[in-house]
Amino acid sequence: MLRTVLSRLPIDRQMLLLLAAVAIAAILPVRGQAAALFEWVVYAAIALLFFLYGARLSPSAVWQGLLHWRLQGLVFLFTFAFFPLLGLLASHLLGPVLPPQLVAGVLFLTLLPSTVQSSIAFTSIAGGNVPAALTSASLSNLVGVLITPILVMLLMQSGGGSVFAFDQIEKIALQILAPFLAGQIARPLIGAFLARHKRITGFVDRGSILLVVYAAFSEGMNAGVWSQIGLGDLAIVVLASIVMLTIVLLATTWTSRACGFAHADEIAITFCGSKKSLASGIPIAGILAPGPGLAMLVLPLMLFHQIQLLACAWLAQRYARQTSVLAEAGAVAPVPPAQPAGNP
Repeated sequence: MLRTVLSRLPIDRQMLLLLAAVAIAAILPVRGQAAALFEWVVYAAIALLFFLYGARLSPSAVWQGLLHWRLQGLVFLFTFAFFPLLGLLASHLLGPVLPPQLVAGVLFLTLLPSTVQSSIAFTSIAGGNVPAALTSASLSNLVGVLITPILVMLLMQSGGGSVFAFDQIEKIALQILAPFLAGQIARPLIGAFLARHKRITGFVDRGSILLVVYAAFSEGMNAGVWSQIGLGDLAIVVLASIVMLTIVLLATTWTSRACGFAHADEIAITFCGSKKSLASGIPIAGILAPGPGLAMLVLPLMLFHQIQLLACAWLAQRYARQTSVLAEAGAVAPVPPAQPAGNP
């Protein structure tokens, strides 16, 4: 009965679990020595998560997708250039009306890589170029481990008052990049096993995010940061997220058509270039901004995550109808499927 009710809600299961983690942190925040121990648990969970990502990602699939360099380049342009510029504009406009840490959170979400599983899923539903989406999203996450911290250091000081040091890139390398490379090395040994048991990666994926969110919101509760946020602030963040997502969706669609991309490629560009990764964003935020302010920093990302899922689900169905009409008219050719790999 409960599962049936939850499946009908306009919100994904992961978001429900995140809200549950926030509620538990509000009632039973981790404190004292337990908090110090929990910090190490979170660290290990994130390292394990990216080790499994590395073990699952096929290098051959990435190299094949790189042949479509125009598509990949356009997706990267939107992910790591257009979106950050939009975030700078948004942070400038929101600065006078929101707390600085929320403004920093809005800018931070625009600096993140794209999603993987959901981008591929929506591209597949819409009848788009799934192999291209797989490559774009996978490369975005891989490169984003390095690019996002650099963008944070270059832009966040002017966008939300946050200051980040260069040594945090070293922390990113040790906690995320090194386990990922280790996973790539171990791929010949465990890759096939993980491909047969995808639930292992899914469990670690969702579990690590929940641990980070619980730890972040616990620190926020202990420091009393929630007294700084009102319902009006949350409404402004939601509205800003809707506006930014709408602008990027329109821009990716128009640009791909103006550049003469095929219909299937347009779908891949639109979904991969307009989405931001909650799974990568929360661990990166935990490394770059540990402490009580982390909860407010990731809150805009959590809200944006749900908004993008709802909007892209509707858009995928709309694209699917267009693809069906074009296929019946013989205007598009079927695109071979690809197995998703990586984080949602």
